[in-house]
Amino acid sequence: MEYLHTMVRVSNLEESLDFYCSQLGLVEAHRYDSEQGRFTLVFLVTREDVPSTIERISSASDLRPALELTYNWDAEEYSGGRNFGHLAYAVDNIYDKCQKLMDAGVTINRPPRDGHMAFVRSPDNISIELLQRGDALPPQEPWQSMPNIGEW
Repeated sequence: MEYLHTMVRVSNLEESLDFYCSQLGLVEAHRYDSEQGRFTLVFLVTREDVPSTIERISSASDLRPALELTYNWDAEEYSGGRNFGHLAYAVDNIYDKCQKLMDAGVTINRPPRDGHMAFVRSPDNISIELLQRGDALPPQEPWQSMPNIGEW
């Protein structure tokens, strides 16, 4: 068995792409629009997982691991977000990533007090875990004193 992707439904594709690409740092690797089905699928990967030659991608199954954003063209309201758990990504410097997200207006729901783990939420309330790649960084302020906000 091989992991392929995680799919989340999004209510605003542009807002979600801004969050996942501009703020989290993922890269759009494949997009599929279905006129008949009235939906768009966008597959995102980390920069480390971008294939060396993007032209070799013939379908979404060539991308792994990936995050599939599903945007249904007809308006729907999604609730819950946490019902499947969370997405998890390793980052090179958890403090730098959290600061970049905060500067972009993203709430850090569970700050990286331990230098190892933080949680944020996407615009569609999907819980996202950020983990420090390798060993935890030494605890430092302001993160060490920051309280949890909401749920993660």
